[in-house]
Amino acid sequence: MEFTGGQVPKPGEVSLSHNGVLFLDELPEFKRNVLEALRQPLEDGQVTISRAITSLTYPASMMLVAAMNPCKCGFHGDPFHQCLCTPHQIQTYRSKVSGPLMDRIDIHIEVPAIKFNEIASDTLGEPSSSIRERVTRARTIQQDRFTGDGIYANAQMKPRHIRKYCKIDESCTTLMESAMNRLGLSARAYNRILKVARTIADIDGNEKIASHHISEAIQYRSLDRRVS
Repeated sequence: MEFTGGQVPKPGEVSLSHNGVLFLDELPEFKRNVLEALRQPLEDGQVTISRAITSLTYPASMMLVAAMNPCKCGFHGDPFHQCLCTPHQIQTYRSKVSGPLMDRIDIHIEVPAIKFNEIASDTLGEPSSSIRERVTRARTIQQDRFTGDGIYANAQMKPRHIRKYCKIDESCTTLMESAMNRLGLSARAYNRILKVARTIADIDGNEKIASHHISEAIQYRSLDRRVS
């Protein structure tokens, strides 16, 4: 993956993903300096490249989607295969993706192997049309909410937006405090949880963020937990 190329900076993959999706497979296999360079575009929506003759800034407001194995052998947490890695090896593998970078990723989801009976089942899940309807309704809520604010989605909220639109009651505050202390979450992760909880509430059609929205959002921070 390149941010720019040549002596005179040109847009690389990150800038070319502006207003789109940047998918990185096997995230820990990328060079550390490349991964750390993602922090600026994820935070600011732009990337600045400096050369001896010039310095240029390119737009880079993209949705980052990344995939990685749970450990080097790939079987940590697999109920059907024995993991050959020690806890230290697992932690070393995962630490290739730094905490500050992980903080900037809103949702961490573990995807277990699909069982045969689930693959072969004729049972149909929820149709994509109904899912699309919920998502469209939530996006409309957000567009109306941010009219005049210069943004259009919860993911783009700045601290002032979070304070205004992500107010939580005492039970939610207690839940957040417990998660912050137990998982050792950063202030940035705290804001990410509130943004995700706000989105979950929007999908539910709720004006206020409830404790079960906060609880679900916390569950999407799985990589913030220590390996045991």
